[in-house]
Amino acid sequence: MHELELTSEETHAPTYAGRSFSAEIPKYRLAAHGISADAAYQLVHDELNLDGNPALNLASFVTSWMEPQADKLAAETLAKNLIDQDEYPQSELIHQRVVSMIGRLFHAPSQERPTGTATIGSSEAIMLAMLAHKRSWQRRRQAAGEPTDRPNMVMGADVHTCWEKFARYFEVEPRIVPMSEDRYVIGAEQVEPLLDERTIAVAGLLGTTFTGQMDDLAAISDLLERVAAERGLRIPLHVDAASGGFVMPFSKPDLRWDFRLASVRSINVSNHKFGLVYPGMGTVVFRDRSDLPDELVFHINYLGGDMPNYSLNFSRPSSSVILQYFAFLRLGRSGYEQIVRSVLANARALAAELSGLEGLELVNDASEFPIVVLRASDPAATDLRTLSHLLRERGWIVPAYTLPADAEHVTVLRMVVKENFSRDMVDMLAHDMRVAHGALKEGVSAHPHRPRRRPVC
Repeated sequence: MHELELTSEETHAPTYAGRSFSAEIPKYRLAAHGISADAAYQLVHDELNLDGNPALNLASFVTSWMEPQADKLAAETLAKNLIDQDEYPQSELIHQRVVSMIGRLFHAPSQERPTGTATIGSSEAIMLAMLAHKRSWQRRRQAAGEPTDRPNMVMGADVHTCWEKFARYFEVEPRIVPMSEDRYVIGAEQVEPLLDERTIAVAGLLGTTFTGQMDDLAAISDLLERVAAERGLRIPLHVDAASGGFVMPFSKPDLRWDFRLASVRSINVSNHKFGLVYPGMGTVVFRDRSDLPDELVFHINYLGGDMPNYSLNFSRPSSSVILQYFAFLRLGRSGYEQIVRSVLANARALAAELSGLEGLELVNDASEFPIVVLRASDPAATDLRTLSHLLRERGWIVPAYTLPADAEHVTVLRMVVKENFSRDMVDMLAHDMRVAHGALKEGVSAHPHRPRRRPVC
């Protein structure tokens, strides 16, 4: 959200000695006259040079590279609105295939009626899932003659911001399990005291944003089964697999975190993370059609034909869904397994190289996900925010941030290793980290005499 700039008269001055345009162009109001497409392109292109380099961005989980054929497909499908199922029936068929593939990957039970949809990222997927669980809870309470006010949901403080958004936007009390000095995830022990008859769902994470770890999902599922048997409370477990949903199936296929756990009723995943497609795309899958109340599905006919729709957005590009289908066809299970092995190996190599830095200790060594997280063993002696700024001088984007309550006194550095981050880049980042760390200790500029070099993939 940005405040409107209504008074600025800043302009784009003529560039390239006036070859492209000769008059100044306002930045915050529509110009009286346009310029050529080439000039407009060059103006925007040059301004975007000030953005960070996606190849050096270890802050983001989002896919920043695909093959040229995928780029071509993206350009060919930019004009197609996925919601227009009657006009673009083959795109909708591909959408159905993609959701089915993901449901099978997460062991959706064939004896039930699993259903799902693509979304614009995991934020929409989570909101759709939790809206469904809230409405299901309300219907059960109404049927029992019980009040439907003051719903709550249980989650760890390690959740993504979108969970807090859902709670605030849709008036659900968030019951948050705080973190501690040495615990950054949640398990059954922390969840159980927060459950009651007004709990609409429990959120469990397969890969946290803060530290790249996973909640004890099996124990939480067992707890919810026991609560159902002993107290008659039907409380679903929703698994936020935004980060790990395309890692665990290929690195630890026997690990039970998905629909193989009886209490898991819905799962979301961010396809634009380790699903290896450009942003933005997510997917939500429900264990059974009964988990999605009928009144939440809209049937639209004014574009031609009957189009069932469950989304927060009416218009959305089809390109990301098409690209996910391309990636599934291109890679297959063996291809994803190979890529996951590679990124995990590179992440573990990075963790090993950084593990010996004096004054720093590993919070996450990429044992489960390709994420490396460091904290200062003595925060007073090592300022990680300054270390992050020193790395930025070399082009590396490595975020430093504090953990949630009650561990907000802990600052960490997090590095997400993706497909296009090679072992050569691991070595270069580790070298620059050692140089920046040494400079931080000495209180000098990190790279006073070294020429700038560009890491290669």
